[in-house]
Amino acid sequence: MSKIVFSGVQPSGVLHIGNYLGAIKNWTDIVSKAEQGDSFIFSVVDLHAITVHQKPEDLKKSIYKTIAAYIACGLDYGADNVTLFVQSTVKEHAELGWILSCNTNLGWLDRMTQYKSKTQANKERECLGLYSYPVLMAADILLYGTHIVPVGEDQVQHIELARDIAEKMNSLYKKPLFTVPKYQLVSEAKRIMSLKDGLSKMSKSEQDDASRINLDDTADIIAKKIKRAATDSITGIYMAEGRAAVNNLIAIFAAFSGLSTQQVSMQYQSCQTSVFKSDLTELLVSKLSPIAKAIAGLEGDTKTLDKVIKNGQQKASQIAERNICTLKQNIGIYC
Repeated sequence: MSKIVFSGVQPSGVLHIGNYLGAIKNWTDIVSKAEQGDSFIFSVVDLHAITVHQKPEDLKKSIYKTIAAYIACGLDYGADNVTLFVQSTVKEHAELGWILSCNTNLGWLDRMTQYKSKTQANKERECLGLYSYPVLMAADILLYGTHIVPVGEDQVQHIELARDIAEKMNSLYKKPLFTVPKYQLVSEAKRIMSLKDGLSKMSKSEQDDASRINLDDTADIIAKKIKRAATDSITGIYMAEGRAAVNNLIAIFAAFSGLSTQQVSMQYQSCQTSVFKSDLTELLVSKLSPIAKAIAGLEGDTKTLDKVIKNGQQKASQIAERNICTLKQNIGIYC
């Protein structure tokens, strides 16, 4: 049976290898295994990015750069079964977000762990959008009749919420209003951590750029970041409990090499850290340099990027307009 796959990334900074391994590489792998009738919808979710203040000029630049990264990483925007678009250009996302918010229990949102972690240091709990953005995320998914959402482990709770909302509305209106989506996890390097300690998630919002490898980093920058990456005083490079920083570097090596973490551990268990880091640097440079070069070329070609965004908007809107109208008719809203 044909399937619809949907996923997206926020344009809130330069994409890094965590975004690549946890999302975009997985997308390209899924597309490459497509069966007849499958369709793939990938969004730059800019409405999610404004839950924190963004400078307008920086946000627009980040949107362009994210679309450029999608293309540079191998997503074929010209393929009939692939749609790349910017979320805010399809108004039905916000419209469905409101409809779903009227059918979402507050208790469900109170349990969302990402909201708790993001507002832990702020007693005022930030803005309403930060609290309710999982509902907009559910709208992003449900709007297209999505069957599969490829995600990292930290996003599973959001897909479960989308499932809960879909099932509630299907039951409430006694009609199959929504397809109930499933998530698909990445097999290796499910969650890439910070190079600083291996304990916190690699993040675009982290102030210290040395905590991550960006997709547009040069070979020299990659070498410096890996050289400074945290390890520990234990001899040998191998996976073990209590070795968060080393485990993270091994997971990165495994993901880019195609080896398992066990195979990497066996290969480097008797090696000095400097040898492992040198090999990891060489591996990352070989894999990321073509991507960085492609991003740089596309960034300067806003005419092409605008065309990609416009074409993506038309393709996504055609589906979204039809689906939202059917939904509104079924729940009694004029369409």
